[in-house]
Amino acid sequence: MLLKNKVAVITGSNRGIGKQTLEIFSKNGADIIACVRESNNDFKEYTKKISQDTKNSIDIVDLDLQSENSVKDAIKRIASMNKKIDILINNAGSIYTGIFQMTPISKLREIFEINFFSQSVFVQGLVKTMIKNKSGNIIYISSSSAIDANEGRSAYSASKAAIITQAKTLSKELGVFNIRVNCIAPGLTQTDMMKNNTPDNILQEVIKTIPLKRVGDPNEIANVALFLASDLSTYLSGQTIRVDGGMN
Repeated sequence: MLLKNKVAVITGSNRGIGKQTLEIFSKNGADIIACVRESNNDFKEYTKKISQDTKNSIDIVDLDLQSENSVKDAIKRIASMNKKIDILINNAGSIYTGIFQMTPISKLREIFEINFFSQSVFVQGLVKTMIKNKSGNIIYISSSSAIDANEGRSAYSASKAAIITQAKTLSKELGVFNIRVNCIAPGLTQTDMMKNNTPDNILQEVIKTIPLKRVGDPNEIANVALFLASDLSTYLSGQTIRVDGGMN
């Protein structure tokens, strides 16, 4: 198992890429701290079953990235567990679709608050223990849109581009503490976020331009996260890996 005896914090772990990452990491030996905006009985039952199957612990922590107080409370809750945090997966995020001229500045601020500022506060809170332990692994889930700058996604693309820059900067600042920082930039992936924000006619047109002629599965993104979180990638830091079926 690639993550045996490791502890991984995963945000947005109740659906899509985060949920698959939780499952794959648990199957590979990691104890999980699953951060979700709002837990429910279905998710609790799901994590209970995964934990029983893999014999690895899964703790659920409330984390609302629209509230700085919630972020700080989550940091305190995680600290109170007295666990050595080995891996942090910054997966949670929000999307907005609309041409730039029609995007309210309030919406731009909201997207940046969720995708960038609150995540920055969260990383600042958790990285302290990594620095103290001189060991850690931070993985940001960005987007190919951050690189390609898709039409109608100025707020989303800009916030995800900021993540890529931050990750690269942190890799330089934290490398001396044996902390690796990398990004994954998924292309179109079969998630609720994609379904709810990409009209089918546009989706079909984009698929025609993808060399593999299909959208990705969350499992395929999670497997790249597993690689980056494991000792298979110990000399890899400051990188952004596109997982997009060959779109670039």
